[in-house]
Amino acid sequence: RFSDVLDEKTVDLLSKSAPLHDIGKVGLPDAILLKPGKLNDEEFAIMKTHCDLGHQALLWAEKLFELERRPSFLSHASDIANTHHEKWDGSGYPRGIKGEEIPVSGRIMALADMYDALVCKRVYKGPFPHEKAVSIISERRGSHFDPDVADAFLEIEETFKRISEEFSDDE
Repeated sequence: RFSDVLDEKTVDLLSKSAPLHDIGKVGLPDAILLKPGKLNDEEFAIMKTHCDLGHQALLWAEKLFELERRPSFLSHASDIANTHHEKWDGSGYPRGIKGEEIPVSGRIMALADMYDALVCKRVYKGPFPHEKAVSIISERRGSHFDPDVADAFLEIEETFKRISEEFSDDE
C-alpha cells in the first residue's frame, strides 16, 4: 500500500530522521521527564507540548539551513516529531488528526515508539516482554495504529524482538 511513498530514498531519510522524534523533550522540565510515577493532568499537558516544540525547532533548522528541496531529512524529522502521538482513530495529540490525515512517517513512528516504550525500562515502569508488546499493538490495530502498519509489524515482529534484544540496556 505504501510503495508509492516508501521508495528507497524515503526509507533511508525516515530511518535517519526517526531518532529526532522526541527532540522537543529538551524543552520540558526534568521534573516531568524524570518523574517516576504517573503524570498528573497538568504535567501530561506539558509533556504533550514536546511534539510541537520538536516540530517547530526542526522547521526552524530546515529554514536556517535553507533546505528548500523537500522532502529533506529535516522535513521528515519535523513531520515525525509533530505526528508520532496521533492515533488512527483521531484520539491522539497534539491535534487529534486521524487516518490518512496522519503522514505515513508519523504512523510508522507511532508504532515503533510504542513498541520501544513497552519493551524498554522507563523511569515510570519496567520493561514488558516482547509477546506482551505484540499483543498490545495487535489489540490497538485500527484504533491507535493504521491497520496496514500494524499488519506489517505483525509480519516482522520477530525482527523487532531480535533488534530489541541486541540493543537492550538491561543487564
